[in-house]
Amino acid sequence: MLTMSSREFNHDIGKAEKSSHTNPVIITERGKPTHVLLSYDDYQQMMNAQPKITDLLSLAVDVDFEPTNVVIPSKAVDFD
Repeated sequence: MLTMSSREFNHDIGKAEKSSHTNPVIITERGKPTHVLLSYDDYQQMMNAQPKITDLLSLAVDVDFEPTNVVIPSKAVDFD
């Protein structure tokens, strides 16, 4: 996996693009990773691999839920 500083990336975008076809490219600022460049195909695979909320909800099973009554004692408040 290629790691480039943001300055290196700006000077050689072609190298980053070419490398991103085989592996994600990590772009750093002040030595800390801030961005990842990946091919569109890899992006599509990543997005399609994540389940959609509607799919997750359709898998839900019925759960018995009986909420208990909670009594919260009231306190007098003096606004003076």
